[in-house]
Formats: sequence, C-alpha cells, structure tokens
Amino acid sequence: MLVIKASGEREEFSPEKLLASIKRAGIPIPLQNEALEYVKGNIYSGITTSDIYNHITDFLAQSKYPFAKSQYSLKRAIMDLGPTGYPFEDYVAEILKTQGFKTKTRSLLMGKCVTHEVDIIAEKGKEKLLVECKFHNSVGSRSTVHVSLYTKARLEDLRDKYGFTGALIVTNTKITSDALAYAICENIKIISWSYPDGGSLRDIIEKEKLFPMTQLQKLSFSQKKILLDNHLVLLDDICKNPSSADILNLPKDKKEEFLREAQFVCRRS
Repeated sequence: MLVIKASGEREEFSPEKLLASIKRAGIPIPLQNEALEYVKGNIYSGITTSDIYNHITDFLAQSKYPFAKSQYSLKRAIMDLGPTGYPFEDYVAEILKTQGFKTKTRSLLMGKCVTHEVDIIAEKGKEKLLVECKFHNSVGSRSTVHVSLYTKARLEDLRDKYGFTGALIVTNTKITSDALAYAICENIKIISWSYPDGGSLRDIIEKEKLFPMTQLQKLSFSQKKILLDNHLVLLDDICKNPSSADILNLPKDKKEEFLREAQFVCRRS
C-alpha cells in the first residue's frame, strides 16, 4: 500500500515506521498500539502523510489522554512559529543557550564589502559562530545549496573584522544533498530537521525537552502570537513560571486548562 509524502515521493506504508514515530513522540504507552490500529483501519493506497497525521491526532483528541494530541505535533508546531522567521531565530537562540552559548539575535554588521543582518551570533569559549536560521512554514520544503553558498560568502565578508571562527546553518526542514555536500566541503556546520543523526533539530528538541510554545493546542493563533512577540518561545518557560502566561488575560478556567496541557507536554518522557 503506497503512501504519498509531502515531497510527492511515494513509499510503501510501514506499520513499524509509524509505530516508531508514535513512540518517539512520547504518546502514552496504552495508546500507542491503539493509534496504530486506528490508522490501519482508515488507510488506503495513495493516502498522504498529512492525512495519516490527521487520523492520529483525531484519535488522540478523542482518547482518554486528549492532551497527547499536542505531543504528536512537533514538526507542525515548529512551522507555526511563522510566518516570519524571527520567532524561529529566538527559538534557536534559546536552544543554543542550553548548549552553553551566549547568543545575540538579529545583528547588523558591516563587512568588508556590504552590511549583513546576522540571525544569531553564538559564542562559547574561543568559538564564535555566525548562525544562519533558515525557516520554512510549508510541509515538503527543503533548504537548497544557495543557503550554504550565501552563508559561506557572509562568513568570509565578516570573519576577519568580527572574529568569527565558523558558521552554523539551522533549518526546520530537510536539506538537499548539494547543500549538505557544499557545507561539509567548506566546514560549515548544519543542523536540519533530520541531520545529523543523533544531533538533528528534532533529536535536540526531544532529548532536551525544548518544546516550542506553539505545540499547545488550547491556545489560538493570536494568543500564541502574543507569547512569541514577548519572546516566550519555549514551553518550559510557562511550565517553570506559570505567571508568565498572565499576559494572555485568560479566564481562570481557561488558564488552568492551558497550564494542564503545558505541564502534560513538559513532563513527556
């Protein structure tokens, strides 16, 4: 039975692969096989991965653990940081801080030839990285070789004047083979949604529990935007300091429900 991926590619439906993604998302153990069987009962040849995702989230929303729906939405939650790339830059900066870097976002620097807006400057010890954040808010998008090319050019124009020791590209989608090959050739570090193995953006988020605020289902788009505009991009900010959500002016019952959902996702193993 064929499944159509967001890129348009077709592949055989794999129950094992789907179950692995369900487990990886930290869905409660009692629901894991039930979710798989639910999808298997609704699948057909030519179904899209997006429809499979919707079947799983529909099942979870109607289960005895309705907040589990929020746990299965990481990739889309990252895309919901848009439409601009600024919240994603703030999010990446927070991730880098957890790895010991001091960060500064959106700096205008005059290079040898032209002025550049550098998404993030990250420093740790003798290391000083020029960080290029490439954000996409559509499923199936990929970062191409042009990202690697202009990151290298930007680094060379700024390196001597500002003491950069290297560059890092962080993207919330996959990258093309040319983009990766050029980056490796020019010693540019890359963190994409699924690269490198064990240290990809998804790996880092799940290992360190650095879930984005947009993963919550109980907030409207406008409410999430308020939090993002106030640089509250990590769900952990709310879990550790619930009063930071006061800027939403939610009724007491809505706030309590929102905080229960937040704590449910934060506690995920």
